Amino acid sequence: MRNIRLIAAAVALSAAAGVRAEIVVIGNQSAAALTKEQAADVFLGKNTARTPVDQPESAAIRADFYTKLTGRTLAQVRSTWSRLVFSGNGQLPKELPDAAAVKKAVAADPKTVGYIDKSAVDGSVKVLLNVD
Repeated sequence: MRNIRLIAAAVALSAAAGVRAEIVVIGNQSAAALTKEQAADVFLGKNTARTPVDQPESAAIRADFYTKLTGRTLAQVRSTWSRLVFSGNGQLPKELPDAAAVKKAVAADPKTVGYIDKSAVDGSVKVLLNVD
């Protein structure tokens, strides 16, 4: 019984110790850096100079990203995009299957921006903004 308690305590401590993603907005190597406000405008459809791509809605990073960047929940973000699409003033960001697909899309197109965990950044993309 004591071993079970020790294991449970170790798991709780490791979770609390910060196994936390550090999220960054990435772009093509030729892309210019973004301010937090500029990035929020892109990912909320207010700035059409850049094309945002999303990770799957089921990915934990997506909810964390939108909360940290925009201060909105996923439901609020969906509502914003629904209004834009319905009014003909926007098109939903393309949802890609994972961070590798986001990197590939961003590397291939200078106008595309996405978000990934900072640990996944490599030479194919450029960090445009640290969201955390």
